[in-house]
Amino acid sequence: MSIKIHDLQPAAGSNKRGKRKARGIGGKGGKTAGRGTKGQRARNTVPIGFEGGQMPLLRRVPKLRGFTNPFRVEYQAINLDTIAECGLSEISPETLLERGLVSKGALVKVLGRGELSSAVTVKAHAYSKSAEAAITAAGGTVEKIDLPWSVRPSHGSFSQHTNR
Repeated sequence: MSIKIHDLQPAAGSNKRGKRKARGIGGKGGKTAGRGTKGQRARNTVPIGFEGGQMPLLRRVPKLRGFTNPFRVEYQAINLDTIAECGLSEISPETLLERGLVSKGALVKVLGRGELSSAVTVKAHAYSKSAEAAITAAGGTVEKIDLPWSVRPSHGSFSQHTNR
């Protein structure tokens, strides 16, 4: 069996010494140390990401962009345990506002954390399925309040704005 050049490997555990650049004019890697002769790149003055005066990629790419949904509906959450602590037979956004549980003009959504022991009439803008089931199971009633706006703006209808 003959040994071939592509079969040669360094001994296990051996480490090759790193190339020692810029150690005088004798031998490889001395004097200009592989940087050529003169010029900007020979003098170690090129910033990272520099593209020769062209607008760098880092500045070409847009940033701080995103999407804000104009139709987002933000609710203030009230849980069943909070309703039970109130001890009232009728709950509405106005009664919650009087007790400081929601802010003025807030849309109220009832969530299902906690349990109700007595029948309660709850008026709110939205309910989770578990909250609705728990209120009716306790013998209470659920009344859904309409959202304060009736028609949302339509950004997609272009025909309204054209004069023909």
